[in-house]
Amino acid sequence: MDRRDALKLSLLACVGLAAGGAQAQQACAADGTPAQFTPKKAADAKPLDREFEKYPKCPYCGMDRREHHRARMLVQYSDDLTDGVCSIHCLGLSLGVNIDREPKMIWGPDYGSSAEPRPLLPVEKLSYLIGADLKHAMTRRSKHSFASLDVAKEFQARHGGSFGDFNEALKRSYLDMAADVAQIRKNREERRQKVMQRQG
Repeated sequence: MDRRDALKLSLLACVGLAAGGAQAQQACAADGTPAQFTPKKAADAKPLDREFEKYPKCPYCGMDRREHHRARMLVQYSDDLTDGVCSIHCLGLSLGVNIDREPKMIWGPDYGSSAEPRPLLPVEKLSYLIGADLKHAMTRRSKHSFASLDVAKEFQARHGGSFGDFNEALKRSYLDMAADVAQIRKNREERRQKVMQRQG
């Protein structure tokens, strides 16, 4: 077999693989984002309306967003596709895999509010308390957002931590990603083992 025939065979094999996995390999028409990472919901011009009906579960980890309303977030991209996630950890995943899709709006919760569920506000209006001894979804180093800096300082006095803006909290999320993912895998494996032991 000469080089030209080998090249033809190789191209045919690639076409066959692409056809077989068309759903997983297609790119968005408007940008280079692979289809498997495109938010699966329809474009949504008003993502805050009926938020929990439209985005009940985090698409990256499967967690219930209403249950984790103190950490949940929403990102609306420039094409109005929206990801409703459980935490800033999973927001980092969304932003990372939708790298060619520009975020138009990002909302985070006011942890200091007493409302149930916590209200969502644009992240540029929030202060982040990072590393306090407060439980947070999907990460060991907590990153809680507050509408009021005075309230955030009350939490800091009781629970420690340092202040930053959204960009700092997101940067810390990326820095924590490897350790957090390893811990999440370990926790899920332990839960699977317990379930198997109960069933066995």
